[in-house]
Amino acid sequence: MKNHLLSVSETYQLFNTSKKGLHRAEVEERQKQYGKNELLEKKKISILVLLMHQFKDVMVIILLLAAVISLAVGDLKDAIVILIIVLLNAIIGFVQEYRAEKAMETLKKMSAFTATVRRGGNIVQLAASELVPGDIIILEAGMSVPADIRLTETYSLKVEEASLTGESNAVEKHTDEIIPENSPLGDRFNMAYKTTIVTYGRAEGIVVATGMDTEIGRIAQLLQEDETKTPLQKRLADFGKKLSFVVIFICAIIYGGGLLRGEDPIRMLLTAISVAVAAIPEALPAVITIALALGAKQMVRKNSLIRKLPAVETLGSVTYICSDKTGTITQNKMTVMDCWISPKTEGINEFTAEQLLLLSMELNHDVITDESKQLKGDPTEVALVEYVRKNIYYNQKWLTDFKRQYELPFDSVRKRMTTIYPLAGQWLIVTKGAVENILSSCKDANSEEINEATEKFAQQGKRVLAYALKLVDELPKSISIESIENNLKFIGLAAMIDPPREEVIQAITDCHTAGITPIMITGDHPITAKAIATETGILQHKTDRIITGTELANFTDEEFEKEIEYIKVYARVSPEQKLNIVKALQKKNHFVAMTGDGVNDAPALKRANIGIAMGITGTDVSKEAAHMILLDDNFATIIKAVREGRRIFDNIRKFIKYTMTSNSGEVWTIFLAPLIGLPIPLLPIHILWINLVTDGLPGLAFTSEGAEENILKRQPRKTDESIFSDGLGIHILWVGLLMGAICIGTQAWARHAGNEKWMTMVFTVLSISQMGHAMAIRSDWKSLFSQGIFGNKQLVGAVLLTLGLQMAVIYVPFLQDIFRTQSLTLIELLTCLGLSSIVFWAVELEKWVKRRSLNISISKK
Repeated sequence: MKNHLLSVSETYQLFNTSKKGLHRAEVEERQKQYGKNELLEKKKISILVLLMHQFKDVMVIILLLAAVISLAVGDLKDAIVILIIVLLNAIIGFVQEYRAEKAMETLKKMSAFTATVRRGGNIVQLAASELVPGDIIILEAGMSVPADIRLTETYSLKVEEASLTGESNAVEKHTDEIIPENSPLGDRFNMAYKTTIVTYGRAEGIVVATGMDTEIGRIAQLLQEDETKTPLQKRLADFGKKLSFVVIFICAIIYGGGLLRGEDPIRMLLTAISVAVAAIPEALPAVITIALALGAKQMVRKNSLIRKLPAVETLGSVTYICSDKTGTITQNKMTVMDCWISPKTEGINEFTAEQLLLLSMELNHDVITDESKQLKGDPTEVALVEYVRKNIYYNQKWLTDFKRQYELPFDSVRKRMTTIYPLAGQWLIVTKGAVENILSSCKDANSEEINEATEKFAQQGKRVLAYALKLVDELPKSISIESIENNLKFIGLAAMIDPPREEVIQAITDCHTAGITPIMITGDHPITAKAIATETGILQHKTDRIITGTELANFTDEEFEKEIEYIKVYARVSPEQKLNIVKALQKKNHFVAMTGDGVNDAPALKRANIGIAMGITGTDVSKEAAHMILLDDNFATIIKAVREGRRIFDNIRKFIKYTMTSNSGEVWTIFLAPLIGLPIPLLPIHILWINLVTDGLPGLAFTSEGAEENILKRQPRKTDESIFSDGLGIHILWVGLLMGAICIGTQAWARHAGNEKWMTMVFTVLSISQMGHAMAIRSDWKSLFSQGIFGNKQLVGAVLLTLGLQMAVIYVPFLQDIFRTQSLTLIELLTCLGLSSIVFWAVELEKWVKRRSLNISISKK
């Protein structure tokens, strides 16, 4: 039932209650019917089940099999390393899921603990959980509203509803019915909602909803929806499934082929098992975790705190950023942008017309200066005072020369405030308020001219206040609204707005360049939202639309999905609508980043591909539901984070490119040699060594690689795009095949020359080829020499260390016994180095072709 549509008498009748409140018997009956006034949680998943969930992924299962295989081969060290990686990954995933469950607990804690209730004519204090529909609630300043309440009496009541609407300004309340049926929460002025705060005045009301039936309860239900998987999680799951089939197929062929050739079955089994271990990139989860952790550490320095590690990479894939306006796109500080002085205004005494308006703005307010000399008070009045005191015509003597003698404070009915001062034997009366209300008290004002100026400011989304004054010889005996606020002279207008942050305009331009669509979702009015969206560049095209929550409520799902990619600004939307916006965009295969700070934002933050909470203004609930927290509440920080996310994904792809190409080279070497009549060129221990040492150290170093120059000029990756897209899969195949061909060529040549060290030479060529490949793929298109060989010092160090270890395996006697290697002569070693460099130069040639193709396509454009 939409209780805001009912009159006070209808509400009393509907809930079968009276001003005296419910009797004990009625309360007990209703508690049985409605239950406790508490937020209910869905059944919690046990800690053990949460932990077991971490082992469901195909890649994790493959790694566990790899550990078993390593144990079967007798490589205890490799098995232990794999198990540590799997366990570390599981712990991180478990912690993230466990923390996500905390959002609901935090929401419960926001509920009021006690309530002031009238029952049976007596006022009592009781636990808020004991309230039932029909209870009569008494509200006073400072109280948290304990349930959803239809207000029946209000006395200058103001309620801060930021937790539900996202707007921090306190809302004035009344008791009249609200006619529009689909009025958004922020416009239901006759209702007070659970968890909102009374900031001023007092009131009485009827409890119309408790527990999960309240607006905050509905949010709690939305918050219990499952989170979406990150792009990386989806791509790696797909990668793991495909890899498992490929590995089984290759191992079956190697083992079967060996048996057909008459090879020893035990040796062939060990070889097939070794190839299986070689084909599985067991370092991948560790590298991804480290890459995300290092990225998260970097992002803290840029005011982005990552709560859930996968969010780092997800940022690089977003196609839509749905952002709040106040404080994120704007400065969250009202600022006077324009003043208009009525042409009829004449100077008084030594004051010019312009100074009269400034003087009026300086005198008519309730702003105070605290001990640290900061202005404190209503944000609108603070903005007016700041503007005056920065003006070149401002005179500091006004503060001492004018002492307030009388005041008629602002109220919501007349929407005016008047202050009175002595001036040169007379009395100066200054009035400030809404334009139409000031005009009604003025004499000889050109209302057409004033309304035209007001409308111009309003179209720019600015809030307009009017000033009027008069100078009288004597004050009436009775200071009242009727005796003072009449025959005023209209002075002028002050127009203000919460302006955009300076850096946001460039950030939104960067969004468009990067293929990301910025969307504004605000609790503010459509006209103000349009002004800010136009100024910042969110609204760019004639087809771009603005829509209100009321209009959105009238859309069918099909209509909304059809229109959603044209809607760039949403004003006055409900929590469910925010969630629906995210879902509709995801249905269109978009990856959505959603910002928010209130409890009302929490469901959408959790559902979004990446939820971004505000660090300064954000509630605990929004922070718990989010994947990332903006420490400076700044939209521009999101773009910095997107850049970092893309860099991290690029580096993860580089590691996959490196490790899978290396694994491909190993598999091709073992797979092809027997097909051309050569013996298997490597022992199982050689494969395991290459897999463990060459994959691990350089692979981790890729996490330190800097961003490519064009990183924010690229379009986001398509949601259904494989991790092997953009030629990655082809690169893995052809470079791996080249690596295998060089190794087999080395084997054939050495055997033909009668060199007994052929196995050591193949082992060395394969290891060093992978080091050259690691250096070459630091960029997808840029030459290593233009990048700078030492551009990634960690990678250079890892390559040198790996080379050193390889030399130790070849030349240290006790290692020779373990790995069955032989010392190479200088000529043999140089030959191996020369053959290994072929891979490096081939990849450099591939990048040259890419650069040439890119230049040709650009010149054609």
